[in-house]
Amino acid sequence: MTRTSTAGAASETYEDGTTAIGPPAGGMGDVRSASERVAEAADDGAAASGPPAGATGDGRAASGSVGGAARDVAAASGPVVVSDQGLPAWLDPVAGLARSVRPEELSSFLPPESGSGRQSAVLVLFGEGPQGPELLLMERAGSLRSHAGQISFPGGALDPEDGDPATTGPLRAALREAEEETGLDPSGVQVFGVLPRLYIPVSGFVVTPVLGWWREPSPVGAVDQGETAHVFTVPVAQLTDPATRATSVHPRGHRGPAFLLEHGLLWGFTAGVVDKVLHFAGWERPWDRSREVPLDWHA
Repeated sequence: MTRTSTAGAASETYEDGTTAIGPPAGGMGDVRSASERVAEAADDGAAASGPPAGATGDGRAASGSVGGAARDVAAASGPVVVSDQGLPAWLDPVAGLARSVRPEELSSFLPPESGSGRQSAVLVLFGEGPQGPELLLMERAGSLRSHAGQISFPGGALDPEDGDPATTGPLRAALREAEEETGLDPSGVQVFGVLPRLYIPVSGFVVTPVLGWWREPSPVGAVDQGETAHVFTVPVAQLTDPATRATSVHPRGHRGPAFLLEHGLLWGFTAGVVDKVLHFAGWERPWDRSREVPLDWHA
């Protein structure tokens, strides 16, 4: 993605309060990118304990190594390789975003300084289908307590076995949850970056978006109808189509980006992340922001 400056941009408050541009809550903190912190944590782990099981001495996975920049993250469930090497050229701007974007450029709602909030992660998985680059999405089951019936990225809360929430835990959580929800084979996913953590005030979730390239696609579908209603991919070309874009308006007055998809309305946190990815990638096309889609009180 071609990174563009948002300095001086007016803030936007989305319906779940997650993707507005504005000053960060409570200062800058660690100004390194999330991807840099993950890579450093992986390096520290390798220095302390040597290469993980199943890896070669130079830190590359014994099978499927994707380049010298790879980092193996040891876990009870096996290593997670973090690498931006070998990506298709069209994903280079997205990898650049992970290295350079600051949290306040994605949202004015950042994790509380107190450390409160339920740690979670989502997998922002890019693939290549018949219509070109695409994104994996799912519709959450209507019976769920949080965000029922919404279109979202695969993901969920971290489990203790996922590891440190501040470094590599979100990587494992995103892959584990994606496998549990969609049935994808995580061994075919190349994690190439991590976006800064964002906060969803209405649910108290602290969410880490994990960027992945679907290097070896596998069949997907709703594994548990109690959690997932549908699993599908959406071409990036459809997401950038001005005819797909709209502004959602909640009865409480919150406004945010939305996408009119074949499978339903994409809005809220996921729409906010998609909107920013398209923008910072340089993929966004001019669209009519005055086109409004009203939400009901149950949204």
